[in-house]
Amino acid sequence: MNDATLPEMIDGIPNISGAEAQVENATRAAAPVFLPDTNLRLDKLQAVFAIALHMQQPLIPAGGPDLRSADIISNLDLMLRNPGIGDNHNATVFLDCYGRMGSIIPELVSAGKNPRVMLDYSGELFYGLRKMDRGDVLERLRGITCDPHLRKHVEWLGTMWGHAVASSTPVPDLKLHMRAWQQQFAAVFGWQALERVRGFSPPEMHLPNHPDVAFEYVKALKECGYHWLHVQEHTVENVDGQGLGYKHLPHRLLARDSRGEEVSIIAIIKTQGSDTKLVAQMQPYYEAKGLTRQQVGGISIPPIVT
Repeated sequence: MNDATLPEMIDGIPNISGAEAQVENATRAAAPVFLPDTNLRLDKLQAVFAIALHMQQPLIPAGGPDLRSADIISNLDLMLRNPGIGDNHNATVFLDCYGRMGSIIPELVSAGKNPRVMLDYSGELFYGLRKMDRGDVLERLRGITCDPHLRKHVEWLGTMWGHAVASSTPVPDLKLHMRAWQQQFAAVFGWQALERVRGFSPPEMHLPNHPDVAFEYVKALKECGYHWLHVQEHTVENVDGQGLGYKHLPHRLLARDSRGEEVSIIAIIKTQGSDTKLVAQMQPYYEAKGLTRQQVGGISIPPIVT
């Protein structure tokens, strides 16, 4: 696909709609993204673990003293403007963290290592960084997103543009949020980068529990070209109502609405054991060390701890 530049902002407003045809074209890609380029010996792997970094900063009416007329700015921008309040002095550290994978991954690769990471950045964060003239943070990520030598080490995950939790979002807005993120991502990193985004990270790892809403949610994901999504193990169950028997294999998430219509998508289970949210802890790694290959449909595959 032509990687022509798409403006990130138009008259100060995030450019999150209007290019639906191009977005749909980019997200129709079906060919494998990583399989042709991987340097992993898939037949030799006994078990694997995966990590995803979730990054978000909300937009708030704080660009001025009067909330009724204040400009909408990033919460991070507010922190930088008021360094003496609370822990706002950490704002510069946050900024560095948002771009730091753009330095860590090349350093590891140049040292002969073989890193892997998934990145989940909200559209609000993309827009907020650009609006506060910190596009340098996004530029730090460009190499690991677009460079053919580095991009196999990083998988971007799609999400809702405004970090919208599914059950609190009107059903007609679900697809709009998904498409808005896709257009924003293409504006930041290009159409070819968007073609490589196949997985989806739900804000707060949240799934709707109403059958009709869950159906529309999965349907929207499919229509937006996503192949799989992350789910937490305690938010899903087997079709017989029992808990998951084996949580380290890909599952098929089946959503059935009140009319009996069904839609499904691959689900990668995020296990409760990795949900303590301790900084710099690598529970998935230690859990994976105790696992071995499993048989699925007569095929031996390594289990994945996410």
